[in-house]
Amino acid sequence: MTIHQQNTSIPTGQIQSGLCPLPQWGLILVEGPDAASFLHNQLTNAVLGLERTYPPQLAQGHLAVRLVGYCSPKGRLMASSWMGLYPANEAADDRFALFISKDIAAAFAKRLSMFVLRSKVKVVDASNQWMVTGQYGVEGQITPTTDDPESFTLRLPDVLIAGQSVSRFLQASPNNLSEDPVNSNDALKTWNYLEVISAIPRIVLATQEQFVPQMINFESVEGVDFKKGCYPGQEIVARSQYRGVIKRRLQLAHLMNESAEVGPDFCQPGLEVFHSNDPAQPAGMVVLSASNPFVSNRIELQIECKLEALESGKLHLGSTDGPELIIDLLPYPLIEI
Repeated sequence: MTIHQQNTSIPTGQIQSGLCPLPQWGLILVEGPDAASFLHNQLTNAVLGLERTYPPQLAQGHLAVRLVGYCSPKGRLMASSWMGLYPANEAADDRFALFISKDIAAAFAKRLSMFVLRSKVKVVDASNQWMVTGQYGVEGQITPTTDDPESFTLRLPDVLIAGQSVSRFLQASPNNLSEDPVNSNDALKTWNYLEVISAIPRIVLATQEQFVPQMINFESVEGVDFKKGCYPGQEIVARSQYRGVIKRRLQLAHLMNESAEVGPDFCQPGLEVFHSNDPAQPAGMVVLSASNPFVSNRIELQIECKLEALESGKLHLGSTDGPELIIDLLPYPLIEI
């Protein structure tokens, strides 16, 4: 899946390759003879049949990489992650690597472990022992690099922006880097920007249990398999898809930061969004945000909001007196049944 960014906000040619540690990302390892069936029964996406990738090979495409979610019994997302299958060798048991927000990794690993019971599965939060890095660059000018034969690398959906296809790779290595790559701060800003404008959500601590998958377009970015069978919250997720009208969706938005008080630290996930005609209750919530590294004072956001709030009036961040949000085009079609 390539994410097509139609409402571009950077001049052509400004995207350069970059490599940086991702301090906001963690890693969970799930290993054992029953690991595939165990995860298949817990996650929103299919796990059985996922192609094996032998480190340090690259996992790419839907057959080898899956976006997955984990829901509460009420169908609310408690976690999301990118997953690949990386056994040590052809004779080894399955070993799944789940790239996940670091602030929820420990709690999610603990919760998964509660349901292992008699299954031959081991769940480990490896976030403090492994370093997650991100690498990106224009299509054809970048290949993922690693000096560690044990590393796990997967390719995220490309982002098409300003006429360029930008490739993105997540990588985890058990050996921490001795020093940050050159210009890692600038690279991190660009990585976060690309993640936000991809319009693919990531659950963090502040947004746990806030959204049914469809409220943040999770099914439209291939994070839900409606044919795979049961998992926690599956009945509610299926009912929302087939019997209900989805009234809330993830949108891309931006604001121009005209005040020092309204910066990236203000526009954090979980911050509520208000509609000008209804100041008494929030109309939505910030899912992810990032500064635009190419346009001064511009902040890009993923927001979840009521669809009716887009029909008239204005959306504001934090309160009806907060900065106005400008809605941008989504880079993919929404799945409607």
